[in-house]
Amino acid sequence: MEKLNIDYTAVAVNTGGRKGHVRTDDGKLDFDVSMPKEIGGDGEKTNPEQLFAAAYASCFGGALGAVAGKTSLRDSEIKAKVHLGNYGPNSFGLAVDIEVKIPHAQSLEHAQKLVEAAHEVCPYSKATRGNIEVNVKAV
Repeated sequence: MEKLNIDYTAVAVNTGGRKGHVRTDDGKLDFDVSMPKEIGGDGEKTNPEQLFAAAYASCFGGALGAVAGKTSLRDSEIKAKVHLGNYGPNSFGLAVDIEVKIPHAQSLEHAQKLVEAAHEVCPYSKATRGNIEVNVKAV
């Protein structure tokens, strides 16, 4: 494995798991989390899947900007859908669908090529590659 030259480290601390609290060491994030209603929680607070979806969408947007070249990303939108499921009892997993709108791309085919290029360089895509199913699509 190639050695990573670290430029930045984010630090977050959770207490109480899915029914607890999360905060970053700089205090920029500091809030309670809860389980979604779909898996037995109250659904009143954000959850790890929403946080992962927000982070992945943001990171993917940055990667898209890095590969877009002269294509304007004005009015573009990255939607990350993070799915929580299971492979059987006590065996949980995630899958991700990323849908990208690039209104100023030359064509839908061109937009798809940009999305695939972003998927190759996005750090979140690299981290998940080979570990979970991730589908990327220009829409």
